[in-house]
Amino acid sequence: MAADNSVLLGLVEEFVSGQVDSKAAETVTGVKTGQFTVLQLIEALGLSLTSSQPQTRGRGVQLLSQVLQECYSSLSERELEVLLAFYENRLKDHYVIIPHVLQGLNALTKCSVLPPGSAVSILRSIFQDLHVQSLMLAERSCVYNILVSLMESKEEELKGLGADFIYGFVQSVDGERDPRNLLLAFQVARNIIHRGYDLGKFVEELFEVMSCYFPIDFSPPPSDPHRITQEELVLSLRAVLTGTSQFAEFLLPLIIEKLDSDIQSAKVDSLQTLAACGLTYSHKELAKFLPGLWSSIQREVFQTASEGVESAGLSALSALVSCLSRSVLNSDSEDVLQVFLSLVLQDCQHHLCEPDLKLVWPSAKLLQAAAGASYRASLIVSAAVIPALLEQYNNETQCAQRRTLLEVLQGFVQPTALSRPADGEDSVLVAFQQSLCSVVFSALTESGAGLQVTATRVLTALGQQPGLLAQTDVEKVVDHLTRLILEEDDTKVSLAVVECSGSLAHLHHKAFISRLIPRLKEEILSGQSDAAVRQRCVTALASVSSLPSVVQESAPILLQVLASAHTGSCGFSVEEVVAVCISLQKIAEHVRDSEGIGRFFHDIIIPHLLGLCLQAALQSRDAGHRSPFADEVVLSAVVPVISTACAALQSESASRMASQAVSLFLDGDVSFLPENAFPSQIQLLQSQAESRGPSQLVCLLMACVCSFPRSVEIPEIDRLLVQLEDLSCTGPHLFSYTFAAKCFAGLVNKMPAGEALDAVLERVMKRISVELENVSSAQRTQAFTLLLWVSKALLLRYHPLSTALTDKLFALLSDPALGSQVADGFCVLMSDSLDVLNRNCHADVRIMYRQRFFAENTTKIIQGFNSAEQEKKSYYLKALSHIVSNLPRQVQLTELPVLLPLLLEALSCADQAVQLSTLSCLQPVLLEPPAAIRNQLEALFSRLLTLTTSPAMKVRIASLQCVHALSRLPEHMVLPFRARVLKALAVPLDDTKRLVRMEAMVARGEWFLLGSPGGR
Repeated sequence: MAADNSVLLGLVEEFVSGQVDSKAAETVTGVKTGQFTVLQLIEALGLSLTSSQPQTRGRGVQLLSQVLQECYSSLSERELEVLLAFYENRLKDHYVIIPHVLQGLNALTKCSVLPPGSAVSILRSIFQDLHVQSLMLAERSCVYNILVSLMESKEEELKGLGADFIYGFVQSVDGERDPRNLLLAFQVARNIIHRGYDLGKFVEELFEVMSCYFPIDFSPPPSDPHRITQEELVLSLRAVLTGTSQFAEFLLPLIIEKLDSDIQSAKVDSLQTLAACGLTYSHKELAKFLPGLWSSIQREVFQTASEGVESAGLSALSALVSCLSRSVLNSDSEDVLQVFLSLVLQDCQHHLCEPDLKLVWPSAKLLQAAAGASYRASLIVSAAVIPALLEQYNNETQCAQRRTLLEVLQGFVQPTALSRPADGEDSVLVAFQQSLCSVVFSALTESGAGLQVTATRVLTALGQQPGLLAQTDVEKVVDHLTRLILEEDDTKVSLAVVECSGSLAHLHHKAFISRLIPRLKEEILSGQSDAAVRQRCVTALASVSSLPSVVQESAPILLQVLASAHTGSCGFSVEEVVAVCISLQKIAEHVRDSEGIGRFFHDIIIPHLLGLCLQAALQSRDAGHRSPFADEVVLSAVVPVISTACAALQSESASRMASQAVSLFLDGDVSFLPENAFPSQIQLLQSQAESRGPSQLVCLLMACVCSFPRSVEIPEIDRLLVQLEDLSCTGPHLFSYTFAAKCFAGLVNKMPAGEALDAVLERVMKRISVELENVSSAQRTQAFTLLLWVSKALLLRYHPLSTALTDKLFALLSDPALGSQVADGFCVLMSDSLDVLNRNCHADVRIMYRQRFFAENTTKIIQGFNSAEQEKKSYYLKALSHIVSNLPRQVQLTELPVLLPLLLEALSCADQAVQLSTLSCLQPVLLEPPAAIRNQLEALFSRLLTLTTSPAMKVRIASLQCVHALSRLPEHMVLPFRARVLKALAVPLDDTKRLVRMEAMVARGEWFLLGSPGGR
């Protein structure tokens, strides 16, 4: 013990007298480990704390405070009483001691066992003995942190101080300018307001000391380590100012005043603060300021050229109306909502009668914002506005003005979340139902495409509200939509009609089943309409098919089209077959939402698709008609249909589908297929040199078995993997062996870790290695393809073997025969795959796998590049550009300094794919270039300007975009290159391709303005 005391005395002596600051950390460690206690430390500091020299006392208090900051949790209540009394007394001491006293108090107030009455005592001492704003920044921060801590632990004691606490806080914060301290001060003020502290007679004083910062104008310095943003300050202050209705009489006039500012951010902040007031204040606080507030909002929306100000103004108006809508009506007082909306209508409604003037839209937006604030407001505004708009529409003859009026009307027809009627209430539009339908039906028969598009949107809004379309109206709607689908060639109208049909079919499916679907079926299968009409019909069928009852009527039509295309009876092109498959995929997206649609796909659609593809695959080459289902393009379109449906099937259906698919491909079991007149011995996974038909159906096997959730067990998976491995390594056709490799990888990715997976990987890696090491082997490309997809499957799930596989890929970059394919393979490895190994297919995909791969392999690729022969360096550059271009932008910015020399080298590579990949990687980085790029500007400009005349159009465009991005660098850095860039960009201005000329024009314009008066 004596030894410990001597150690402690030595530490104190060295810290206090020797000025060795590091001894504080050693003292803290000693207290934490129990070598000595806080009481022993105070005894050792005795002479220092009572010294007549302020500096000595200051060092003593500093050491004690630093120890308390780390060890306050171990103090007892009795120890706290003594320490608090000491620190409160020290607040009267010399000014050099005050910072350390406040640090100690800040630590003590965090204790959970503060004695009763201590909070009041501490605050009285601070408020009476300190002038807070004369302290340094850190000391002021201590004061605010003390307040925050005490408000958390001793709230009732502080509330007992009443108005004295408010006055003390106001005095302490008055004049604060540091943003870090302001956040703390705003937090204290917010607690005062929201936790029910009594403001007493200091309401105005508290408001004044807070409102002097409104609206906040703060721009953090570029290298601010605290990362305080203007938004943080704005939101914190707004929570204070709008937190109590007691501030209303001071805040609302201030907002009106600040809206006269010329600064856009001040206007937006003021309007957003006003909107926040609507959530807190009642109509009583707002009443006398409403005319002034409305005048300011109207002025801003009418006159502003800023979308931000306009949006904030509309939100503020909506908040005001919502607040007034909460007022309770009684016979003794006027309806404040009615009075305010009368004012709004008076100033805005007459502009709606002038559809060719510029104030029609600002007025419409204001009225729509008011109407959308509540059901009551919607009733008042709609009753005044909609009849006038309908009358005006009927009186107009010009199509443009009719369109404007209908677009305005659309805003009133579409209800908001706040203006929707409650259960048992009628829509505000019920009174205008017939007139609205009449106007919409009239617009749908007009010749103007814009008017028809707007009419479909109004129709959608009407149809989605219960009670606004009678059954006869629904039938008319369906007939109009059917006519437009069949007759209207305009793309925008067609898209709008299809979208409208999809929305309404979900609510009125019977009318679509009985009227639209039969008409579309007749048109599609008649053989007399042109391809464009059939395409619109097919798209419309997919759009309306979101319910099982509709799918059961529409999907068979699409299957009939596919069957006709297969037999050649109706002359459907390959493009039309692909379009039908795309429509089936859109329908399949609803399987997740409907078990009925899932069953229909399981029982009908998937078996039919498999049957058609199998018939086409087995079709004799001598047959007069070649089925489109033998085409790889069509098979690739069938894959997402099956994959999307299988990924969303219920577990029972998924298990049954898995069993059927596996038995079909392994054993030739066609019993579940329709019209199964197939040969008895079908070998779909056997490699056949003379015929690619059967083996290319492996893509459909992949679509099934690789899309199920991981909980679905794949039967006979070992046997299946063996046959897929054989097809992958021996198949002579690119399509077949690539999809076999994908299917193998998809299954491996989902296999649980264990001996079974290890055995599969060991077997396949041995076979791949044998094929790759045999330079004369004819199956090296197939083996590489399998290696690539297995590597991706393992990389996604962080399997330990993935490192060994990717090392093999890096080694193959120097292979003379495979090097280029391997380099392109890194794009497969790093990018998202659409048909397998993605989250939609329930693959095991870990987060940030790209970043992990990059971190583990950057050094390898750089070393490989440095040691590679000159003619093979381009392979490493291509691989690097694929890897980097698929990384998140933030990672690119971080790693660019290391990779920049290689990327610049890649720009000089003759391979256009390498150039394009590198440019696509550089272009987003150049928008916020790191310092590394600024040191390589000469090399960067030389390479980019050379590429602006590349033979490849995409390379020319990408290089021009990069040159454009470089113009945003600091002027003093790029101005020396201006003349050179302008001369070089004159050439692509005469390029033969319009897209290149456009990019050159934009880039040269920016560079031309650089450094000139009026430029940036």
